[in-house]
Amino acid sequence: MIYMLRCDWCEGDELYIKYHDDEWGVPVHDDIKHFEFLILEGVQAGLSWLLILRKRENYRRAYDNFQPVKIAEYSDKKIEELMGNKGLIRNRRKIEASVNNAIKFLEIQDDFGSFDRYIWGYVDDKPIINSWKNVLDLPSKTELSEKISDDLRARGFKFVGSTTIYAHMQAIGLVNDHIVDCFRYNEINKSDNTI
Repeated sequence: MIYMLRCDWCEGDELYIKYHDDEWGVPVHDDIKHFEFLILEGVQAGLSWLLILRKRENYRRAYDNFQPVKIAEYSDKKIEELMGNKGLIRNRRKIEASVNNAIKFLEIQDDFGSFDRYIWGYVDDKPIINSWKNVLDLPSKTELSEKISDDLRARGFKFVGSTTIYAHMQAIGLVNDHIVDCFRYNEINKSDNTI
């Protein structure tokens, strides 16, 4: 059996390894997937990403598979239903923010044609390829994540701080933050795979 070197943040949990190997850093160009990551990363604020990954399927079921058109219409009754769902992080501010962000997400789609066009416009449709040797070198935010965060907040989004947005940038492949020795680093740089 061949051992493949990975970013060590994912080691020790099969779900984390699968996420690292299959999704993290792969360019996303699907608006539903963008919205899913935005919601999950907002929910993750102050918590571990592994905890959110373990609840991801619950979120997909509870949140109509992250269809922003449906979520934008959630009523107070639906919010109360979500607050009672033990499979979710039951934080009222985060649940209300997800409904608010669905509305704002649709506004960006109207303004730009798609959220994908909006977010990838920040990097001229080309991923930022970093060359970190150690996961400890990875930043938690950057000037660009500050800029995107500021714009999203100005547009009325909630739970989109600079650190959350940098996590989004990493997740959707706007930036390749795999360490250079990780087997996914070169695979992602050479591929034209997208989600």
